[in-house]
Amino acid sequence: MPYKLVCFDIDGTLIDNVTSAWQLFHDHFRIDPQKRARARDDFYAGKITYCEWAEHDVALWIAQGATRERMIQAVTSLCVMKGALTAIGRLREKGIMLAVISGSVDLIPHALIPDFSDTFADVFINRLHFDSKGKLTGVEVTDFDIDGKAEALKRIAEREGIALGECVFVGDHTNDIKALKEAGLGIAFDPKDESLDQAADVVIREKDISLILPYILNS
Repeated sequence: MPYKLVCFDIDGTLIDNVTSAWQLFHDHFRIDPQKRARARDDFYAGKITYCEWAEHDVALWIAQGATRERMIQAVTSLCVMKGALTAIGRLREKGIMLAVISGSVDLIPHALIPDFSDTFADVFINRLHFDSKGKLTGVEVTDFDIDGKAEALKRIAEREGIALGECVFVGDHTNDIKALKEAGLGIAFDPKDESLDQAADVVIREKDISLILPYILNS
């Protein structure tokens, strides 16, 4: 069965030198680790929602005077994953629909991936807001991180009339597991946890994302 939709994670998948955008900016703005850990633990204990967790963490950056310029400075340490532009180009040439389903923040792919908005038909991601002077003012939180990634995949497929068996999901971390299982082809790319090995149909350990192409195009 030919694949018609390929969905990507961002951090550690399409973008290299980062495991978590949130950790990147927490470190850049020297956020108190205890404040970060408290909100994380509250989320996993069910005391706060994912939205509340994200808004809490963005508020910590705002309190440190975060601006677009300062955040872009943090992003300069990152780069597009090896083979990513090749993979994106080949998939588009074949008429395959591309999407991003990520718990990252939109500043990163917009800064690093050429023509990002035009390349991906759907983008589920946390979107940062800045005022006219470039100061960070808040975040539009995605509903589709962690368990929600699988739901986002199903929404795109249903809207486009694509069977889930014709969908591919590519990710690297534990929050990608449900989406990997939901897709017809789940690819664990440079997996950060062995649980992805069990969830995925294909595991790629070499950090060259163009290696996904034979599994998708030769189906």
